[in-house]
Amino acid sequence: MSKNWHIPRRTFLRGMGTAIALPMFDAMLPAVSRAAEAETAAATTASATTAAAPMRTAYFYVPNGVHMEHWKPKTDGTDFELPEILAPLEEVRGDINILTGLAHDKAKANGDGAGDHARSGAAFLTGCQPRKTDGADIKAGISVDQFAAQHVGKHTKFASLELGLERGRQAGNCDSGYSCAYSSNVSWRSESTPMAKEIDPRLVFERLFSVGSTQEVAGSVARRNRERKSILDFVSDDAKSLRKKLGRKDKRKLSEYLSGVREIEQRIAKSETRETITVAGVTAPAGIPKDLGEHYRLMCDMLVLALQGDLTRISTFMVGNAGSNRSFPFIDVPEGHHSLSHHQNKPETLEKIKKINLFHMQQFAYFLKRLKSIEEGEGTLLDNCAIVYGSAIGDGNRHNHNDLPVVLAGKAGGTIQTGRHIVYEDDTPMNNLFLSLLDRQGVEVESLGDSSGRLKGLEG
Repeated sequence: MSKNWHIPRRTFLRGMGTAIALPMFDAMLPAVSRAAEAETAAATTASATTAAAPMRTAYFYVPNGVHMEHWKPKTDGTDFELPEILAPLEEVRGDINILTGLAHDKAKANGDGAGDHARSGAAFLTGCQPRKTDGADIKAGISVDQFAAQHVGKHTKFASLELGLERGRQAGNCDSGYSCAYSSNVSWRSESTPMAKEIDPRLVFERLFSVGSTQEVAGSVARRNRERKSILDFVSDDAKSLRKKLGRKDKRKLSEYLSGVREIEQRIAKSETRETITVAGVTAPAGIPKDLGEHYRLMCDMLVLALQGDLTRISTFMVGNAGSNRSFPFIDVPEGHHSLSHHQNKPETLEKIKKINLFHMQQFAYFLKRLKSIEEGEGTLLDNCAIVYGSAIGDGNRHNHNDLPVVLAGKAGGTIQTGRHIVYEDDTPMNNLFLSLLDRQGVEVESLGDSSGRLKGLEG
């Protein structure tokens, strides 16, 4: 690679109906800029991110609360043991914080009666009390991800990505007089406009790596299928040309990135060849893997590629709809999740809840380890992320909305000190955390939902 060669950050590998974004290369940051960045790093404000390593945020929502006895560490600070449910995070222990004491007041009834699950879904990222209706007059609030998308989304192909694992209705009564829109979405572009999630890996893949009109994309997909070609075949000329201009480290990074794209493409194709299945009365679309763990990991892997390639800097991920009653027979839990969450403190039921919580955490740990495995600048992709994993219900039996289960992963560009269990005063608004993350992403907002200020102590 020429000493002065520089590749623009917004470079794509292009072919017929295809545009593959690139990961961050050293060649995208000239030597002069790297030196200047090193000199000014100490003076960088907490809310700033460099052009070379933008901050990314993702918000993972899990339904029905968790088994808090096996979630919450017994001691705070850095000298704590990970409880059983959090044990899968051991390899990334130094990259996470466990936050306790946070609450979502607007997920409470506050005079509106039953419907905690739907309220929790709607309030999770908004901090707003949803209007109790099962009609078209839904009303919640703008979610934290969409506040960020409005400000930083213009820099990426997608302002935000909304992903999930479970289809949901957008109308009708899903929870005690609350619209299904509240249960099926956590991302809200406006107080009356939810952002529907995508759960089909094939559709997400084509959305990430296709370009052109709907007809052009369809034509490209049809040709690939007809000729049994990979999406990489359509950009091979661009890839060969680029490799000639890259240094050894960047060549390796390009090969690893494209190998990741190909692996995902093959896994999706494999899932599409299986027979249609029905579980608990629900027929899964042909493109969705039979194995829920594989479905979860596929979606996570595509989110990793999207963040690595700077296709988006903001995402939401619904592990399940609010009040989800999905069963988990593959871990010996044939009963529905929501039904089990009303455990009445029965040991055998709590054990099954713990199994579900542990399964979810194993997949989330996989996602974090993938982020950590990717070099970016002087650190890793995870270092430049802030990933929230949590729920707006603590214990599914009590339907409480305080002392919520929350994991915050990543250093947010060096602005968060990790490896700690941080205990906050009870009923501290979770939106204080979200407001603090908006600050770090360069989004200036005075308040968000029921926030009462910024969340203190993240810097250490």
